[in-house]
Parts: sequence; C-alpha cells; structure tokens
Amino acid sequence: MEPGAASTSLPDPAGDGDRNVPRICGVCGDRATGFHFNAMTCEGCKGFFRRSMKRKAMFTCPFNGDCKITKDNRRHCQACRLKRCVDIGMMKEFILTDEEVQRKREMILKRKEEEALKESLKPKLSEEQQRVIDILLEAHRKTYDPTEICFSKFRPPVRSHPNNRGATKSSSLLTQDLSEEDSTDLFGSDAFSTFPDSVEPRMFSNLVLSEENDESSSMNIEFSQLSMLPHLADLVSYSIQKVIGFAKMIPGFRDLSADLLKSSAIEVIMLRSNQSFTLEDMSWTCGSNDFKYRVSDVTQAGHSMDLLEPLVKFQVGLKKLNLHEEEHVLLMAICILSPDRPGVQDTSLVESLQDRLSEILQTYIRCRHPPPGSRLLYAKMIQKLADLRSLNEEHSRQYRCLSFQPEHSMQLTPLVLEVFGNEIS
Repeated sequence: MEPGAASTSLPDPAGDGDRNVPRICGVCGDRATGFHFNAMTCEGCKGFFRRSMKRKAMFTCPFNGDCKITKDNRRHCQACRLKRCVDIGMMKEFILTDEEVQRKREMILKRKEEEALKESLKPKLSEEQQRVIDILLEAHRKTYDPTEICFSKFRPPVRSHPNNRGATKSSSLLTQDLSEEDSTDLFGSDAFSTFPDSVEPRMFSNLVLSEENDESSSMNIEFSQLSMLPHLADLVSYSIQKVIGFAKMIPGFRDLSADLLKSSAIEVIMLRSNQSFTLEDMSWTCGSNDFKYRVSDVTQAGHSMDLLEPLVKFQVGLKKLNLHEEEHVLLMAICILSPDRPGVQDTSLVESLQDRLSEILQTYIRCRHPPPGSRLLYAKMIQKLADLRSLNEEHSRQYRCLSFQPEHSMQLTPLVLEVFGNEIS
C-alpha cells in the first residue's frame, strides 16, 4: 500500500481527532505536524510546496511521471512530489504573501506582549505576605485537631432528653477535671508559654440546630436542667487555650494588650468551629455521637435561641463561602486584631497590624481564589466579622444571666471565668 494514501490527509470531521493516533504526511508518509495549505503534511513538504508555488517552478519527471514519494526518496523527483501535493488537496491560494506573513508575525508578537503585560499587572503575593500566611497556617494547624482526641478528657456530656427528664450519661470517663485548673496570671507575662499543646480544644459553638421547635427564645430556661454545662464549660476552656496559642503566633501580637483576646475569644471560637460544621444535617460533628452537638445540647448549658438561631445562620453563611484555609486563618487573625475592642490602648499599632492582614487577604483572594467564588468575597468576609460582634454581645448577655446563679457559676472553669469574668457585673 502506498504510504500517505489520500484518506490519511483528510481533515478530521470532529476537529482534533484522536490525539494518540500518529498523523502521517499525505505526500511522503513522514510524521505530519498539522494541516498546511489545506492538507495534512510534514514540515518538509509544507516548505517544498510553498517554495514551488512562489517560484512558479516547472518540474519534469525523469522517469515515467508516476514516482512513489516516500520520506527517503522525496528529494529525487520534485515533479511527482509537487503533483502529489496537489493530489492530496494542497492549494496555492492558502499561501500567504510576504506582507501577510509579516503582519501575522507582528500580530503574534503583539498578542504575546499583551499577555506578558497582563501577567505582569496581575496581583501577586509578595514573599513577605506569603511568609505571614505560612505562619498563620502553621499556628492554626498546631492549635486545631480535627480528630477530637481531647474530648474524652472533658467532664462527660449528660443530655436530658425532652421526653425523659432524667439524664443519660455518655460512656466517656472523666479523666481531667478542668474546674480545678489554676488560671492565676492567665494573661500575665508568662501566660503565653504555659498552655499545653498535647490536647486540642473544640469550640463552644459546637452546637447544632435540632428539628425540635423552641417556643421561647428568651432566657426562661430551667437552670436546674443544665446537665450539659460542665462538659461545655470544659470544651470552651480548651477552646480558649487554643485561641490563645493561635494568637501568640500572629506576627506582632506579643506586643499588644491581652484585652484583645478577652473580648475576641468567643468570636474566634465561633469562626474555628465552622470547620466541623456540616450543612447536611446542620450539626457540628466531632467524632462519635457523644460529641455531635445540637441546639438542644447548648440550651442544657444555659443559652437560648436568641443566641443559637443567629449562630447557626452565621455558620451556614460562612460555610457557603467555601473559604480556603489561608482565608480562614487570615480572617481569624483580623478578628483578633480589632482596634475597637474594649480596653485596647495601643489602637494605632493594632490598626496597622490589622490593615496589613486585610491587604494580604485581599491580595490572596485576587491571586488565588478563582471566580465566581471570589466575587465580593472580601466584603462578605468582613460582614461576617460584624455578625460576630452581634453574636458576641448576645453571648455576653446570656453569660451574665448564667453567672448570676452560683450553683452554675461554680461549674465554669477558672479560665472561662478569667476571660469572661469582666462580663459579670
């Protein structure tokens, strides 16, 4: 069979054809590089046809005018080679003039220059900005453990079921009573080096909206039924510890007042808990069913729907933003470094650090977060910080109501009392 049969030079009706099938030059059978002048050919036959047409060359076959053109003998008979080019469909009308070739080259060059300019104008993270992100990622990963191995160390969860006022204890054993923890000088000069790293916390907002309808969203809670308070008090105590561990690794934080943490701790806990929140069942899933928290659980710790309903809505909205881990840690750091926190003295320094992180976040979104998710993402994230302020205020109000009850206040850990103690008046 003659190499380079006419059928091999026909264009693929589907476009690219099968990319794994080798393409053959319709003239000589060599490896083809694409369609040239309306036919599939190699570079050699493409150039030969173009030169022949431009020179208007007239070739004569020294044999019988029916030479078989192959890769090895294609230079032997130019006449039959040119005839073969025409036979497979190569057309001189497809050949560009020198002026057209020059214009095409200029257009290609211009397009490359435009692409290079566009790339140069595209925002990029500086080495310093990337370094800050890496620091925050490391800080978060060191202070957040999704395996929930520490939960068995809390006082066990005791849930009072709606149809049975009796409490059913979980199988978890109390191995560490955090109520005996010493919080002396918690925010003093040595505080940031005294927290254990071996046990990771979970979030106070690890609660889930149940399908049960809470008819009253006021604080008319049966305080005698706060069976979940000890467990959640331990949970939030560990959470505060890990928020402190995260904060002390934020560049520049060690030079600031501890009041930043006292007023932002619950907000950061709520932010961190979003990683364990699942939209499927609207729950904070933390391993076994013992540690799957619902709104009914936290109402048994003294809080009402005035806090829990907007909290769940906040978690749903934040989850739907599909934040990258980098964006998540930057948002937590920005939340902590808020210059308008109560009691903050060095507001100018705090504001400059927050502005720096905000700039890094905006640059990251432009560089790394693809559309459409990046559209208005920064504004939406900042709005979440405003939502957290409202949640913080409601949490403070409900905490005060809870702390007025001595029998329940004594269930709180010293760390919780230290951080939220200024809310008791």
